[in-house]
Amino acid sequence: MAVEQPDWLDAYYVQKVLRKAEVDESIEVFGITVKPATAKGDNYTSDMHRVSVEFSRGQKDRRIQETRSIIVKVAPQDLREKLVESIGIFDIELSMMSTTLPKMQEILGTFFTEPLGARCLYHQIEKPTHIVIEDLTPKGFKMAHRRLGLDLSHSVLVVRNLARFHASSIALREKDLKAIDKYKKGIFHKDHPIEMRKLINANVRSLAKETTNWSELNPRIPEKLLKLSDVMYEKACEVTLYREDDFNVLNHGDLWVNNVMFRYDNDQKPVDHMFVDFQLCHWGSPTEDLLYFFGTSLSDDVRVQHRDLLIREYHATLTTTISKLKCKTEPLSFENLQALLERRAFCEVIASVTILAGVVLEEGEELDFAEIMKVGEEYENPGYRGKNYRKIMTRLLPLYDSMGLLDM
Repeated sequence: MAVEQPDWLDAYYVQKVLRKAEVDESIEVFGITVKPATAKGDNYTSDMHRVSVEFSRGQKDRRIQETRSIIVKVAPQDLREKLVESIGIFDIELSMMSTTLPKMQEILGTFFTEPLGARCLYHQIEKPTHIVIEDLTPKGFKMAHRRLGLDLSHSVLVVRNLARFHASSIALREKDLKAIDKYKKGIFHKDHPIEMRKLINANVRSLAKETTNWSELNPRIPEKLLKLSDVMYEKACEVTLYREDDFNVLNHGDLWVNNVMFRYDNDQKPVDHMFVDFQLCHWGSPTEDLLYFFGTSLSDDVRVQHRDLLIREYHATLTTTISKLKCKTEPLSFENLQALLERRAFCEVIASVTILAGVVLEEGEELDFAEIMKVGEEYENPGYRGKNYRKIMTRLLPLYDSMGLLDM
């Protein structure tokens, strides 16, 4: 499904946005080029456009010409629209990018000046619901190769920055209890529409069917997956349920490889990192973000060899940042963090069983979320047939089974 340029996205509109964002009425846009900002299958809940802008502005007694690239992210107006609206993900992202994220960045202050995410230039909740943000690509940021998973250097950058994100949200809530009030529902919540339950459970049913062909697995595992498919969404809601007595933070909520961007040095080593897509942010246990990231985004080598190192890097940065921000909240001990990760380990099962298949999908096969919405309770996910996914899951599923995570 091709992403069409909205009629309203023209030079006059972009000029209004830039004038407001730059606080400069002298800006005159004389040309724009609009292209899709993501490849098919890389973004499911919005339509993203990359707009190259040519404009001029007054400077003393002359005019200078500039070019700029911006991203316009638009709420879908197809089969995805009802689900996206009912979950409220655009309301969450617009609030995050226009208000909450800048406050968190301000709190981090001088000791960590790198932005957590792109600058928001304009947002509109009324239809057409959309947000305009700076394009990180001209600044040297790009996505990693999602099918390969993140190596150790990429993964360490992410968990360190995640710890700063989490710590700054604690500091923000201590300053203003209402600052995070609206961030209550993550990707799994009992109040989400029934389509979410059908979609998740149908995926697990599809995986159960496919794994009957995986001779590497004990036959009891497909049987357990089939039973699990009837209650997968309910179990996901239960394990991600907010508990007031937990150590809680503002979760990114959808922390997978395509929602992080990296900048590299001359040796192509990652040196900087930013988050993108803040549509599912919610207050809850930080283990949700960690386990979702572990289940969707690591290379198999990192997943097997360096999990403990990543947890320690996260914990060290979280502890240091909470101390620097002078938070009243006591940081978690490493032992308590480990215990929480064990208690919510099913979060990783959810991520690897429902999300990872799309992440490592074979070249040439892409998921179309609008098409998926047509399917209902019977859906054969092409990602489950992928060789890479099978290689990963024939190691993980027996591990999950040995931990009792596939039991009802």
